[in-house]
Amino acid sequence: MICENHTRVTEFILLGFTNNPEMQVSLFILFLAIYTVTLLGNFLIVTVTSVDPALQTPMYFFLRNLSLLEVCFTLVMVPKMLVDLVSPRKIISFVGCGTQMYFFFLFGSSECFLLSMMAYDRFVAICNPLRYSVIMNRSLCWWMAMGSWMSGVPVSMLQTAWMMALPFCGANAVDHFFCDGPPVLKLVTVDTTMYEMQALASTLLFIMFPFSLILFSYTRIIITILRMSSATGRRKAFSTCSSHLIVVSLFYGTASLTYLRPKSNQSPDSKKLVSLSYTVITPMLNPIIYSLRNNEVKGAAKRTITQKVLQKLGVF
Repeated sequence: MICENHTRVTEFILLGFTNNPEMQVSLFILFLAIYTVTLLGNFLIVTVTSVDPALQTPMYFFLRNLSLLEVCFTLVMVPKMLVDLVSPRKIISFVGCGTQMYFFFLFGSSECFLLSMMAYDRFVAICNPLRYSVIMNRSLCWWMAMGSWMSGVPVSMLQTAWMMALPFCGANAVDHFFCDGPPVLKLVTVDTTMYEMQALASTLLFIMFPFSLILFSYTRIIITILRMSSATGRRKAFSTCSSHLIVVSLFYGTASLTYLRPKSNQSPDSKKLVSLSYTVITPMLNPIIYSLRNNEVKGAAKRTITQKVLQKLGVF
C-alpha cells in the first residue's frame, strides 16, 4: 500500500520514559550504572567459566552462553536508550528500527531455547547421573548451544520483514524506549489482524514450547528429588537448580505479561516498566543470582581475580 495523502515514515521518534530533563539525567545515571554492572557481571561469568578447570562442565558451558547472550541482548537496546536520555532528538531511522527489532526478537527467542537446554542439562544430571557424562557430551552441548543461538533466526526474519513492509504513514512517535513489536505496530495504517495472528502463533511457539520443556524437566527433577532418601542429597540436588529456576521465573514471568497479553489494558508506562524488567534488570541480576547461590562460581571468581591481581603485582 502506498501512502496516498501522507508521507511514508522514514524515521521514528522514541518517546522513552519522560520529557523532564532532570528525571532524564537521573535515569541516565541509574541505567548506566545498571548496564555497567550487567557487563562486568556477565563478562566475569564468561571469564571464570572459560579459564577455571573446575568449571569445565556442561552446566557452566551453558551458563557461559547465557551470559554472552545477555550481553548481546542488552547491547541491542541499552546503549541507544542511554543516548536518547541525554539527547534532545530521540530519533531512530526506519532501517535502524527494523534492525533493532530483528536482533531483539533473535536474542529473546534464543534465550528462551537456551534456558530450556539448561533445564534439560539439570534433568539429565539429577535424573540420570550415571550416564550424565555420556549423554551430555561435548558434541551434544555444542549442538544444543548452536541450535539455541540460531533458533530465533527464522521467526525474527519473518516478524521483522513483515512488520517493516506494512505501511507507516503520518504518525511516527513510538511510545516506548526501543522498537518493540506491539508499540510499533500501533503506527501501522492498515488492518494488522493477520500479522497479529502470526505474531501470537510465533510467541506461543518460541515462549510456550521452550517453557513446556522446562516444565517437563523440572517436574521430573522434583519427582526424583522427593524420592531421594538422603536430606543432604535433596538439598544438594535442589541447590544446583535453584539459580536456574529463579532466572526462568524472572524472564518468562515478565516476558509473558508483554507478549501473551499484547492488547491488555495496561498503561503504556506500565508496559515500559515490564519491558524494562526483562531487557535491563534481569540481565543484571542473572550473574548475581548465579554467583551468590553457587559456591563453585564464587570460588572460581575469587581464584581468577586473585590470580590476575598477583600477575599485576609481578608475583607470577
